[in-house]
Amino acid sequence: MHRRAVGAALTLVAALAGAAPARAADPNLERLVRTLRLQPITLLGETHDNAAQHALRAAALREHLAAGARPALVMEQFDREHQAALDRALARPGATPDDVIRAGAPDAAALRGWDWRHYRPYIELAIAYRLPVVAANVSRTDARRAVQGGLAALGMNADIPADLQRAQAQAIVASHCGAIDAAQAAPMVAAQVARDQFMARALQADAERGVVLLAGNGHVRRDIGVPRWLSPSDRARSTSVGLVEAGDDDLGAAFDVALTTPAQPRPDPCAEMRSQMPKRP
Repeated sequence: MHRRAVGAALTLVAALAGAAPARAADPNLERLVRTLRLQPITLLGETHDNAAQHALRAAALREHLAAGARPALVMEQFDREHQAALDRALARPGATPDDVIRAGAPDAAALRGWDWRHYRPYIELAIAYRLPVVAANVSRTDARRAVQGGLAALGMNADIPADLQRAQAQAIVASHCGAIDAAQAAPMVAAQVARDQFMARALQADAERGVVLLAGNGHVRRDIGVPRWLSPSDRARSTSVGLVEAGDDDLGAAFDVALTTPAQPRPDPCAEMRSQMPKRP
């Protein structure tokens, strides 16, 4: 063997040998890699701004793809009306992750709505492994239509079970730090359910090849999220994975698999929200 080839081979062996202990030392990564192999439909939750969770998911997905899997990536971060633009960007020779992101989030509001540093690694993997990227969110415009006209206005199932309606309303009240009450939150449930129903449709459309949903933890909960809108057979062949922060471990029961990560340092969102509320006389 040529000296340069020998050197390259030894470098590769050393790199692989060096990578193994890091992989073995992270039980969350080991467990997530195993979990991705369990079922054709995997719902991967996230705390949107948690960098450690994104790094964990990207590393696990990379190993899953290296082992031969080729799932579709269904992403909450892209609105459904931009699917055609996403497809064109991914099909373009030499496409970069930024090209794809600009195609799927073409306006300033969409670009500001997400920290794309966290999502670029998934797009890189989609390009490298020629994976479909599915836009799974309903736009703010469609969400307002659902709130004002109900789910039927979007051609979706308007029959929301009473327990789901109550639980979603409670979650919305909590996310608004108590600034609204249950009565005010009730109409807003339609927007959340619209997103869950559309994500469920996207998962079912690609289930035969394998599919991974990247979405917030609230969407992947088995009790009130996307799994509630899967068909019984597809729900049976799905796995919901919650990535919860330390201190929120009580949420773990809402998922098939719950992985706990350190909390992302951040200001108190409720303090910020209260500071923006008008002062009462």
